[in-house]
Amino acid sequence: MPQSDECLICGAQLRYRGRAERMVCAYCHQSYLSDVCCENGHYVCDQCHTDGIDTIAHVCIPSTEKDPFVILEQMMQLPFCHMHGPEHHAMVGAALLAAYRNAGGEVDLMELIPEMVRRGRQVPGGACGNWGACGAGISVGIFVALVTHSTPLATEAWRLSNQATAQALALISKYGGPRCCKRDSYLALQAGIDFAKAELGVTMESSRPLCTRAKLNNQCLHNRCPIFRPT
Repeated sequence: MPQSDECLICGAQLRYRGRAERMVCAYCHQSYLSDVCCENGHYVCDQCHTDGIDTIAHVCIPSTEKDPFVILEQMMQLPFCHMHGPEHHAMVGAALLAAYRNAGGEVDLMELIPEMVRRGRQVPGGACGNWGACGAGISVGIFVALVTHSTPLATEAWRLSNQATAQALALISKYGGPRCCKRDSYLALQAGIDFAKAELGVTMESSRPLCTRAKLNNQCLHNRCPIFRPT
């Protein structure tokens, strides 16, 4: 089940300093440059935060589901997935890949799901605020890059993958911050579904779920969030 959005070690509030300092991960004890830790000084690196993410292959590859929202929700129930974190940067694209294949797209998930995980893990936690590009939106672009075989030297595939990212980020940014990895992932999925239908000719299903995790997010937008469900 998803965990609280605060420190994975002690539950304290996270603090972003706006500049990177040398931090030691509380799990692997390796040193990294980071601008975030909790009020008690705990820091968890992105590698440890996404430990176990390879298990999403067990959800995506055998799936027959054409609705990426359903697939994403199944991944969100896995033990490694937290309320927020860089794991979403791979999960969004993986859900789209699986649903795309099941809706008629010609892709090899045995090859592409591990590659989606590899690329998604390269997008750091906090990219939404630090880079101005939410990792869930970037994940949509990675999905399109994979299915169109894009490279930095491609022409049409290069255009499509960048356009997909732009459309996902435009939808995510419409609702403003602070970040919510669940909200942003749902919005990114919808953008990916719409893009695949319009530009790739593959029609996935879309259940447009309502959020069940607002109580786990101390920065929830509540009624300003398009997926918020009042309790």
